[in-house]
Amino acid sequence: MTGSQNAGPLPYPEEMLFSAESARTLDQLAPSWGLDPFALVEAAGRSCARGLTEVCPALGSPGFCRTVIAAGSGNNAADALVMLRSLITEGRLSPGASAVVINRLPSPEEHNPRSEALKVLIKMDIPVYPWREEADLPEADDPGRKALDQADLIIDGIAGTGLRGSLTGSAKEMTAYINRLDDPPADQVRVVSLDIPSGNFDDWAPSMPIIKADLTLAIEPRKSCLYHPGPRPFAGTIVPVGGIFPSALVRNFSGPEFITWERVRRRIPPILPDNYKYSRGVVEIKAGSIGSTGAAQIAARGAQAAGAGLVRLLVDPEIYPILAFSAGGVMVAPAPEEEGEGRFRPDAVLLGPGWGRYPDRLPVLTRALDREAAGLPLILDADAIALSAARTFHGNAILTPHPGEFAILAGLSPDKFPANPLPLISRIARERHAVILFKSHVSIIAGPDGRLGIQDGMAPVLAAGGTGDLLAGFCAALAARTKRADCYDAYTCAAVAVALLMEAAATPALSRNFADPLDLADAAARLAGETWLKAPSRPSPRPDSRPS
Repeated sequence: MTGSQNAGPLPYPEEMLFSAESARTLDQLAPSWGLDPFALVEAAGRSCARGLTEVCPALGSPGFCRTVIAAGSGNNAADALVMLRSLITEGRLSPGASAVVINRLPSPEEHNPRSEALKVLIKMDIPVYPWREEADLPEADDPGRKALDQADLIIDGIAGTGLRGSLTGSAKEMTAYINRLDDPPADQVRVVSLDIPSGNFDDWAPSMPIIKADLTLAIEPRKSCLYHPGPRPFAGTIVPVGGIFPSALVRNFSGPEFITWERVRRRIPPILPDNYKYSRGVVEIKAGSIGSTGAAQIAARGAQAAGAGLVRLLVDPEIYPILAFSAGGVMVAPAPEEEGEGRFRPDAVLLGPGWGRYPDRLPVLTRALDREAAGLPLILDADAIALSAARTFHGNAILTPHPGEFAILAGLSPDKFPANPLPLISRIARERHAVILFKSHVSIIAGPDGRLGIQDGMAPVLAAGGTGDLLAGFCAALAARTKRADCYDAYTCAAVAVALLMEAAATPALSRNFADPLDLADAAARLAGETWLKAPSRPSPRPDSRPS
């Protein structure tokens, strides 16, 4: 089965992520809105069937797809069973090539969404195989395991958000067995999880079992544990599935916002036709050292790409000739030089890309911190983060650590880094009174006021040197522009900057595996221009103004 990442427009606003605990509370409130568990399961199963059909349009084409439901004991299994029924009744799947492997058959007196959904499939002559635990297996082949072995498509309904601890017993065995099956080709989908991969929950840890899915149909509202950096790779491609809960009910809850370019890009004001270079914001960058001149160059290019009017790069005398030679539109000056005054007074300062951790950096950092205390936006990246690890800020700073740099900030050993770092990142942001932009295959933005945002990543093109320097430059430009416009908000600048980087990485012309950071900067500049450059209006001539 071939998968695609584009499932078309979503019927439900997708800006908020839920904890598993909030999702359970939502389910408990639903009956007071007339939404009983049977109605919710029916809606979720049908919506997942539609979502899979949109992502895998080959479903239902000539031939057959051997499909097996791996079912647990809760409503996640019920969703999967309804989904299978829907796909069969719509002609997308063949009943003769479908089966259910279930960890426990319902008793005759049971009456719940899972038992009723299973009844329908049994009446449709779909084989149902109870999972037989390894200790009970006879010498003969087990039909449930054999069905999984031969399946072209496995729908994971083993466990959902009701899970409160590590998988055990038959659920753990089923998960391990599915994970041992051969991986499909890179462009195909074999294992599809519903809502979240079985085994994932808010407190998942790397030692715990979890399904490795190729695709996750994330039922609204999406769960934040899908995007925790530890378990994120197990979800594969994440496709939101809506149409289950009324938005008025969901909006009674709060959670991290899910950041996308489309959602946040308008939070930065446009560049007006009468702007000039100083009114677009002046960025001052102190970066680079011997052997790391590229970091300074990329950061400066990033500031230009995100729309700064003037970028001034102050560098060590030893590397000044190198950077001045290839400066382009960037002003390069040797340091030590006094910080910009008069027309060069900066609207934002960036320290750190390729800077080194030399003792003479500390006085420069101290002066920058004094300016941040007075209200100047300050972006700290790379070495500047390590040098400021014990400092507290005044709400005007953005720190852009990767996991190793964040471990220094948090006083952690790198091997003790949590699979779910959201609470820790939020705490450090509050304690340091700064915005933390945590860079990883999932980026997390935390503000000192409690705001929290998540940007999905999983983009190999960004796993390369220089992309962090580019992101720091984006942050600096957006900070300078909004400071000039008297609307600076550090969290907003960080969120828009990371969304811009991810959107640039998705540019079709770029390699899927590697791109020069300067090519990424060019892609970002095109996006920024399309979004923030406001052309002067041209009034249409009046009909009577045409020449005779």
